[in-house]
Amino acid sequence: MPKLAQYRARRETALPPAIDSNASILHIDMDAFFVSVELLARPELKGLPVIVGGQRNQRGVVTSASYEARRYGVHSAMPLRTAGKLCPHAVFLDGHHDLYGHWSDRVAAVLAKYSPIVEMASIDEAYLDLTGTARMHGPPLPAAHKLLREITLATNLPCSGGLAASRLVAKVASEQAKPRGLVWVPAGGETAFLASLPVRKIPGIGKVTEAALKNLGIETVAQLQVHTLKELERTFGRWGTALYRKARGIDSYEFFVDAEPKSISHNRTFGEDTNDVQQLQSTMSHLCQKATKRLRDAALHARTITLTLRFANFKTITRNHTLAEPSDLDSIIFKSTSDLFARTWDGTAMLRLVGIALSSFSSASGQLDLLDPGRRERLERLARATDRLRDRFGFSKVQLGGSLAHSGHDE
Repeated sequence: MPKLAQYRARRETALPPAIDSNASILHIDMDAFFVSVELLARPELKGLPVIVGGQRNQRGVVTSASYEARRYGVHSAMPLRTAGKLCPHAVFLDGHHDLYGHWSDRVAAVLAKYSPIVEMASIDEAYLDLTGTARMHGPPLPAAHKLLREITLATNLPCSGGLAASRLVAKVASEQAKPRGLVWVPAGGETAFLASLPVRKIPGIGKVTEAALKNLGIETVAQLQVHTLKELERTFGRWGTALYRKARGIDSYEFFVDAEPKSISHNRTFGEDTNDVQQLQSTMSHLCQKATKRLRDAALHARTITLTLRFANFKTITRNHTLAEPSDLDSIIFKSTSDLFARTWDGTAMLRLVGIALSSFSSASGQLDLLDPGRRERLERLARATDRLRDRFGFSKVQLGGSLAHSGHDE
């Protein structure tokens, strides 16, 4: 995997910062990603309304819906039962999050060929900074077009893109490009591009702000643009400053490259609350393997393990353990997690979520050797071998003992 970039907020200034004069920020968004991945294995479902996230009568929410299902009002985060009422003839599929992660990694590998600065904003969307890449790939617009085509050729997955001078406008542009399109907003054209859109299309404006703006007679970005900074600050306080900037396509973020994460976490929400010991133990084993794989990919060792349990009544507790020496080995992380679990769970309470987080990272060098050297070498060889197989065939295809697939979804 390439070293990924992230965004961080710039220090606030009295006046909005100027937009970069070059439209070189590309936002890539995979179209109905989870559905598209499922259709790779089930092409006979193409053209049908498909909903991923579980079955129509299950508790849970829609994680992805095909465009055919969206025509009936189905959207992500909608309760599955509601989606079933809106689109009763839809095909409902359980999610396979390990599979989605595998295809996301394949997309990221293509992105890394086009820019040294790639930020995976989520499993199905990314930002690239194409500044300075013209000698290799040409100007940003043809490079963006070429990149979208290569993603589809390499993965057979549809995607869309938005190219602009700011992150915010690039994201809006990619949304307008769906499905399978590319929208370019040249530098200086941000205000005109955004003007005709409903205010809800602007990232960060949700239902509450939309309602507040509507009470002021503001429903489109053009109507928001006519209000001065002072007017918006008088009505919304500091949020008014953000609204003023957003209406003009200005965001307060910048790229920075930081290959070392602060923590690595994986959760699983069960389709039905459970107190089945075997299911809980195998789920924790699975989550620990995913987390330690990411550790090794980043050449890191973790010293702090955090266990999260969410009960049927939604009460959530966390418990931490600090290892005597940092580790990236599945067996050590899982043993400590199991010990935490045994001390935390009473053996009967129903659980709806289990989560594992690793933190307090260090590099591979300089760790203490509290394990028998021969045992450590065997465990490290096993870890490297399983990692190679997972990189080739997908994480879910190679599992260590006791880690089996269960109903629910990883986060």
